[in-house]
Amino acid sequence: MSSPIRIGINGFGRIGRNYLRASLTGDSNITVVAVNDLSDAKTLATLYEWDSIFGHTDNVHYSQDSLLIDEKQIAVFNEKEPEKIPWSDAEVDVVIEATGRFTSEQDAQNHIGGSVKKLLFQLLPVVMFKRSTTP
Repeated sequence: MSSPIRIGINGFGRIGRNYLRASLTGDSNITVVAVNDLSDAKTLATLYEWDSIFGHTDNVHYSQDSLLIDEKQIAVFNEKEPEKIPWSDAEVDVVIEATGRFTSEQDAQNHIGGSVKKLLFQLLPVVMFKRSTTP
């Protein structure tokens, strides 16, 4: 089996946490090695441990700059601008952009470089509904 794809997640809200949760279940060829969020590691650990949908998760710990989930260490970065996130420090291959804040090709270019070769945008669809004036 080839080496796992090393994933970085930008944005550790509901979507980012679900990507991490999915990577930790089953036999996957991906491994999340870093997350970037404006919240500190303690807050991120608490959000993951006490999920409002999935309930409580055991074996969730943190340090100043990492999460430790089921003995798997995940680096935590706290950068607002994508070009400042040190993805290469964690040897990230692919970044999942899950903040919803960055949506353009230029935004993608700010993530790519160093060890990062690809970016996956996770965007919610924006649907415009035309209001009918007739009953």
